Amino acid sequence: MNSALNFQQGWRISPFWRLMVALWLVYIVWGTTYFAIGVAVQSFLPLWMNATRFTLAGAIMLAWALWRGEKLPSWRQWRNAALVGGLMVFVSMNLVVFAQKQGIGSGLMATVITTMPMWLALWTRLGGERVPTTSWVGLVLGVAGALLLAMEGDFSASWLGALAAFGAPLCWSIGSYASRKLDLPGPAMASATEWLAGGLMGVVAASVIEPQGSLGNVTHEAWLAWWYLLVFGTLIALNAYLWLLQNTTAAVAGSYSFVNPAVALVVGVMIGKEVLTGWVFLALPLIAGALAMIMYGPAIWGWVQRLRNRNGAAA
Repeated sequence: MNSALNFQQGWRISPFWRLMVALWLVYIVWGTTYFAIGVAVQSFLPLWMNATRFTLAGAIMLAWALWRGEKLPSWRQWRNAALVGGLMVFVSMNLVVFAQKQGIGSGLMATVITTMPMWLALWTRLGGERVPTTSWVGLVLGVAGALLLAMEGDFSASWLGALAAFGAPLCWSIGSYASRKLDLPGPAMASATEWLAGGLMGVVAASVIEPQGSLGNVTHEAWLAWWYLLVFGTLIALNAYLWLLQNTTAAVAGSYSFVNPAVALVVGVMIGKEVLTGWVFLALPLIAGALAMIMYGPAIWGWVQRLRNRNGAAA
C-alpha cells in the first residue's frame, strides 16, 4: 500500500492525506461491492467466484512484489499469511456469500457486518493495547446507525444464513488482528501470500463442492462484476484496508463497516432505483457522529474539557 499511495518515487503525499485516501477507497469501493456481488452471484457459483478472484489477485500482487524487489517469505511468514488469508479470504468472504444464498437480507447482513470493528477492538484490548473511550462510544453510535439503516432493507433470515452472517465478521476480525501481530513479509508480499493462500483454499473447496464446468455458464454482466471485484474490491480497496491495519488504530481501520451500508444504499437508489424511507435520515447523523468520535474523539473530548474548565473559571 505504501507503493500504491506514493505512485512515483518523486511524488509523495503527507501521512494525513495517505490516511484519507486509504479510508475513502475502503469506504466507497467496498460500499459498491454489495451491488457487484449481487450481480456476480446470479450466474457465478460462490466458491468459484471468490477462489478465482483471490487466486488471480494474489498472483498479480506476487509478481508486483517481486518486481519491486521484495524477497519471498520465509516458511514462518508463509504459515502466518496462510492463517490470515484462510480466516479473512477463504472463511469470511465465503460466509458472506453463503449467508446471502441462504436468504439473509441486505439489511440484516449490513447490520451484522458492523459488529466487526467491535470484535477487533475487543481483541485489541485483550491483547494489551489501549482502546480510547471515545472509540467505544463511536463504535456504539455506528452500530446504532447501522441498525436504523437496516430498516431500509429486507430483514429476512434463516438459521444457517444467520450463523454464517455472524461468523463472517468474527473471522474477519480475528484475521485482521492476527495481521497486526504476526510476522509477515513486506506490504505487497503480505497481500500476495494472504490472497494466494485464501484463494487456493477456495480452489480446493470449489473443486470438491461445486461443478467443474460452472465457469462456462457465467454471463457477460457477471464477468464484468467479477472484474470490478478483482480490480477495485481486492487489488485497490483490500490493499488499502491492510495498510490501514498496520498504520492506524483498530477502530479507524474498522470504521468502513459503518459507512459501507450507507454507500450501498446510495448505489441502490442511483442504480437499483430503490426508494428510501425516513430511517436513513436518522441513521446518517449517527454514522457521522461515530466517525467523528473514532477519528477525532480524543481531540473533541479535550476541547469539551477545556470549554468546561473555561466556563467553570468564568463562573
